Amino acid sequence: MTGRTGTPFVKMHGAGNDFVMFLARDLPSPSLRTETIVRLCHRRLGIGADGVIILETGEPDVDFRMHYFNSDGHEAEMCGNGARCSFALAHAVGLVGDRGTFASAAGRHQGRMTSEGDVEVQLTSWSGLETSLDLTDLPWADSGFCNTGVPHVVVLLPDRNSLEEIDIMRWGPVLRRHPRFGSSGSNVNWAAVDAESGKVHLRTFERGVEAETLACGTGASAAAVILCGRGLVSSPVRVRTRGGDELVVRVDPDRKELFLQGPAVESFKGEVNLDE
Repeated sequence: MTGRTGTPFVKMHGAGNDFVMFLARDLPSPSLRTETIVRLCHRRLGIGADGVIILETGEPDVDFRMHYFNSDGHEAEMCGNGARCSFALAHAVGLVGDRGTFASAAGRHQGRMTSEGDVEVQLTSWSGLETSLDLTDLPWADSGFCNTGVPHVVVLLPDRNSLEEIDIMRWGPVLRRHPRFGSSGSNVNWAAVDAESGKVHLRTFERGVEAETLACGTGASAAAVILCGRGLVSSPVRVRTRGGDELVVRVDPDRKELFLQGPAVESFKGEVNLDE
């Protein structure tokens, strides 16, 4: 229902990747305008987020559907961190139990509460895997590609120092719109494997956000698939995000099954005037 002062929302984040969350039943209309989503996500003029998520019920054979919109206002097929936050919110409001099934534009997914504030979701099977990619006119020769619900190019770096030196706002837009990935482009990741711990350290430039985000679940999953395929790590893969949290990716190459586990945390609740 819509309150007198506005529409209720929940602000959540998954490893620092943050979202403004709505229940479809609370919205005055079934969808939000593009300009409304852009305003809600604005870090100074709105609530501030990497994206907006709407949870909708009433679809056969699933507990709920997740609609995910990037901060540019356009709907995207999938968001791994958003999926975990969606399941956590659906669990909190009674739409699903400790385990359940939900849908996204990428397909159907299983989810489960692993502990309070921590969720594992099954992503759709990956596609378009290229463990070695030939990209020209770039300062890096070693990269791969994988679609884990959305497309990701992953540049492999020799160490964490190289990762820290990346000028993401320079090179992110270049790779994101590289001709190799067509008119829709790709998300861009830089990954380095820690030789001692075996953990993967990751930085991501997200398509639709057009900036670096503190975490990207589908990007972490794409990196895990590529690195496992090249024999550089083994499942489960622990991925250290830019925000400092850890995501765990389980990769089953025989069944092409992919599971993403990590934090899904409520930051605060509020009400917002969607008509401003």
